[in-house]
Amino acid sequence: MSWMEWYNSLQKPGWTPAPQTIGTIWQFLYPVILLTFGYVFTQAFRGKIPLWVAIPFAINLVANVLFTPIQFGLRNLDWAAVDIVVVWGSLVWLIVAIWPHFRWVSVAQIPYLIWVSIATVLQLSITWNNRP
Repeated sequence: MSWMEWYNSLQKPGWTPAPQTIGTIWQFLYPVILLTFGYVFTQAFRGKIPLWVAIPFAINLVANVLFTPIQFGLRNLDWAAVDIVVVWGSLVWLIVAIWPHFRWVSVAQIPYLIWVSIATVLQLSITWNNRP
């Protein structure tokens, strides 16, 4: 069974966005993430901000990248739920951590936070609805 067939077979809430909508949202978010995270990592490595400020950005990036292989490769809803909570928590952390240094970076994360908040509730709902 393909990943799309598997995903379509899951019990999802009625408000689940279409896969095309999800893809469009990420097409908007990824350039913002690339620009802002790249800026923060550059500033941290140049010593312009404390290195610890970049830690939640690194955690968020790793957790974000791991979500798709966990969800659609391993097809493990429980671990995908844990992962998306890490994405959400590290996103809140990075917004707070960077605020004193570069407020524009925090503000630029608002669409990402909104989407990840929706995605977290969606993932937790899917995980709950498809528990054994």
